[in-house]
Amino acid sequence: MRAKILPWLGTFAAVGAAALLAFAGSYNGVRIGPMPTFALCIVVAFAICWIVFLPAWLLRSERFYDLAGAATFLAAVAVALSAAGADPRSRVIAALVAVWAVRLGVFLSVRVRRDGFDRRFTAIKRDFPLFLMTWTLQALWVSVSLGPGLAAMTSGTKAPPDTLLLVGAALWAGGFAIEVIADAQKRRFRDQDENAGRFIRHGLWAWSQHPNYFGEIVLWTGIALCALPALDGWQHATLVSPVFVWLLLTRISGTRMLDATARRRWGDDPDYRQYTARTPRLIPLPPRMQSRGAATR
Repeated sequence: MRAKILPWLGTFAAVGAAALLAFAGSYNGVRIGPMPTFALCIVVAFAICWIVFLPAWLLRSERFYDLAGAATFLAAVAVALSAAGADPRSRVIAALVAVWAVRLGVFLSVRVRRDGFDRRFTAIKRDFPLFLMTWTLQALWVSVSLGPGLAAMTSGTKAPPDTLLLVGAALWAGGFAIEVIADAQKRRFRDQDENAGRFIRHGLWAWSQHPNYFGEIVLWTGIALCALPALDGWQHATLVSPVFVWLLLTRISGTRMLDATARRRWGDDPDYRQYTARTPRLIPLPPRMQSRGAATR
């Protein structure tokens, strides 16, 4: 009974969290009629995910999930820009989010089509409340991750370009580059037949066990910095975005799930044990510094 109730509780909790976010992000924001534009963006995010969930459930398919996530980011940004206007800060934030969303959505969708499945959904897609919760959490992920960017774009305070915008954009660029390079290195590694059943430990993966996730956290921190000067009052609550992304990738899914799978596959492999003992789990560190750290322990 408890297993059946928990997914519904998770769905309701996600909706409740999104409602609180909509309240905070709408502070001093522009409106479309009586409705705050920020809140409308949140509604759009949930509507898209729930609508696409229906054919996904009927087909018991995960193939739509990543493309729907990317489309939701793009739709929320489009609504914010069309309703609130495109000042320079908003255009920069929108461009950065759009580039990231298109790249990640295409990358993940191609990976699912190439592999034929996504192991994250093997059991989930046959359980209605659990599958629904997963799509609802995707809408919450879009809303919270994009929160400061949306708040800045829909804010009544229009801050001109400044140093924080440049620093934030540079931080985004660094995180984006790390994520793209790490994903490409892992894809090439897996495409080589001689690497079947092996784990990657070269390139950026020699610096960190999860460099792509580190890049993801860094780029959303950059978006938050870009948005900061345009935020006012309760809108500052949306700056939880990078912390939320970090928690999601290190405590809820992401590294936790991948590490569990890796331990089952290579837990008895001395090379894997040495790799995990010497290589930082998230924050990259040059291998030479890792060796020094290992020697002093």
